[in-house]
Amino acid sequence: MSEQTPHDVVAYPSFSFPETHPSRMAAMATLHGLSPAPVDACRVLEIGCNEGGNLIPMAYSLPGSQFVGFDLAGATVERGKERVRALGLENIRLFEADLLEVGRELGEFDYIVAHGVYAWVPLVVSDRILPLCGELLAPNGVAFISYDALPGGHQRTMLREMMLFGAEGLADPGDRVAAGREFLQFLHAERPEGDPYRTLIQKQLDRMDKRSLESIFHDELTDSYHPVYFSDFAARAGKHGLQYLSEAALASPKDPTYRSALWPMLEAASGGDIVKQEQILDFVRMRNYRETLLCRAECAVRRDYPIEQIRRLRLASPATSGPGETPGATEFTLPDGIKTETNHPHVVKLLKTLEAAWPHRLSFAQIEESLGEPGFPLNQEGAVLLMRLAVSKMIEFYAWTPGLAEEISLRPRASASARLEASIHPWAVTLLHSTIGLHDKLVCSFLKRLDGNTDREAVTRAVGEEFPDLSAEELEAAMKQALGYFYRVGMLEA
Repeated sequence: MSEQTPHDVVAYPSFSFPETHPSRMAAMATLHGLSPAPVDACRVLEIGCNEGGNLIPMAYSLPGSQFVGFDLAGATVERGKERVRALGLENIRLFEADLLEVGRELGEFDYIVAHGVYAWVPLVVSDRILPLCGELLAPNGVAFISYDALPGGHQRTMLREMMLFGAEGLADPGDRVAAGREFLQFLHAERPEGDPYRTLIQKQLDRMDKRSLESIFHDELTDSYHPVYFSDFAARAGKHGLQYLSEAALASPKDPTYRSALWPMLEAASGGDIVKQEQILDFVRMRNYRETLLCRAECAVRRDYPIEQIRRLRLASPATSGPGETPGATEFTLPDGIKTETNHPHVVKLLKTLEAAWPHRLSFAQIEESLGEPGFPLNQEGAVLLMRLAVSKMIEFYAWTPGLAEEISLRPRASASARLEASIHPWAVTLLHSTIGLHDKLVCSFLKRLDGNTDREAVTRAVGEEFPDLSAEELEAAMKQALGYFYRVGMLEA
């Protein structure tokens, strides 16, 4: 094992990142006219894989695909290898390596992920990421690279430099984070109410209140931080045979890209160049972070979202329905509380069909069969309707369907990957590749026992031994609630 890195000394939390899943990347590529590799038979590389918190759940749920990940931090890689061995996975390889020393010997990949690396490493290292993608990406491949962007990154640079000043001379990670925060708090207190500078510092303090010491230490107090303008990033990608495909997720409804009044100026200034358009929009947004998808320069990228491409995808919606305030309308509510009200018959039928199917993802054929008639016009008007629903997050696009349980069985089985993770961390990754918190010890106790061989009654008895103060009725009610929750978040497998 090589010399210890800062990530060996202070372990960075290793989570799943939903937008990096091949199903999401393939869906975005499909929307833009590409024909990406099948998700259940592909090759995936993760650059800077940490301990495999993102890659291992993918490998578990996609046994027909191959996964490779490497990281400079040897201790974190070893923890990942232990999990791979415990799960008996044979389709994943994790290894310790320097990004500057790997190349074509790794082979060709359909999907490449570099999350949280590009802007947080020395320039000599970040300058290797795009060339490596150019060397290893398959002809129809998609690469995901996240990075802090400018101009918004200037704000983070300023606040970071203040924290580094406040932490100067301290070696202990906890002391450094505490001193950096205290210095920001001091500066905040010295500014008057309503002052923009004070507001900026307050927002940073609020963000840090929601984050762990480990993430603050690596993100704010790292030795290297190099945010980049999108136009510069795209130009660098172009030098290595890559082009801008899209962001990993559709822009939110409030994004300036949807402001019709902005487009005459945007078109005039950019001449229709998508990179120039996005850079101008980043100035309008004061954007500070991007999750960018790249593809081969020779790929023909479409940006009109053709209906024939959309129909190749699978749809899902976590929204729940209820009566709207307007007579005859239906209100749909997302888990985060965002609501939309509609009386459009096709929209109502579609969302109610997806609501009944959740957490499963449905093909267009399944949706039409469920409706008993074509649910949408099979033309570009229908595509516009679906894209509006997707932008509002009322529907989600995927290119693959995980093996979820069709119902809560007498012997429910949570994924072995999640059960193992629950024994290590206060969180676990679902089969939908989202991370759920497991801070409730009772809920965690239920999860770890759902092995598919033990019936509900036996699971409840075993949990009762761990929580003797709970009555049989309380345990039964808790079990029912936990199972309903695990089913809805996509934790139970077929």
